[in-house]
Amino acid sequence: MAGRADANRRRIMDIALAELLRDADASMDQIARAAGVVRRTVYGHFPSRDALIVALVDDVAETVGAAHAAALHGVDDPAEALARSVLAVWEIADGYRLLISLAQRSVTVEGIHRRLEPVRLETATVLQRGLDAGQFTSPLPVTALAYVREQVIFGLMQAVNEGLLAPEDAGRSAAVTALATLGVPVAAATELVARILATETAGNAAAPDARASDAAVPGSGDIGV
Repeated sequence: MAGRADANRRRIMDIALAELLRDADASMDQIARAAGVVRRTVYGHFPSRDALIVALVDDVAETVGAAHAAALHGVDDPAEALARSVLAVWEIADGYRLLISLAQRSVTVEGIHRRLEPVRLETATVLQRGLDAGQFTSPLPVTALAYVREQVIFGLMQAVNEGLLAPEDAGRSAAVTALATLGVPVAAATELVARILATETAGNAAAPDARASDAAVPGSGDIGV
C-alpha cells in the first residue's frame, strides 16, 4: 500500500507541476481534475496548496543538488567547476523559474535559501579553492560569495520572467557573470563558458552515434542491463 501511495503522490506532484507552470494560479480543483482524481485525494497527500508547492520546491532543490554535484564531479579547476555548476543548475532552474517565483509566496525566500544550503556549502568549497589558487579575487568572505553566486541565478531567473533577458542567453550569462564577480576577466570567462558549452554540444551530438554503433554489434546494447 505504501508503494502505491508513494506512486500516487509522485503522479499528483508531476501533474501539479505541469499545471502550475502552465497556470500559476491553478487551484487544487484544477490539479485534481488534471490528475483524474477527486479533490479529497489531492488533499489526502497535501493538506493545502501551499503544502503542495513546498513539496514541489523540495523536489526541485534535490534535483538542483544532484545537477550541481554531477557538474563538479571530476573537475579540478575551480573556474571551470564553478562555470559548469552554474550552467548545470541553470538548466534545471530555467524549467522551474515560474514555480520558484510562485514559491516565494508560499515558501519564502528564506525557506528557498535553506533548501539550497547543501549546494551553497559545496560551492563555498570550490570558491575557497579558487581564492587560494589566486584564480578568484574578492573582498568578500567565501560564505558571502556563495550567496552572490546563488543570487546571480535568482536575479537572472527574474529577468527572464520579466522579459528582460532571452531564456536561451541566460545560462551563458549566469556563468560568465558568476565568474566576473570573482575577478575573472569577462573575455576569459566568456571563452571558458563557450568552450564548456561547445564540448557539451559535441558530446550530445556524439551520443546517438555511439548508440548506433552499439546497435550494429549483436548483443552489445544489452551489456550492463
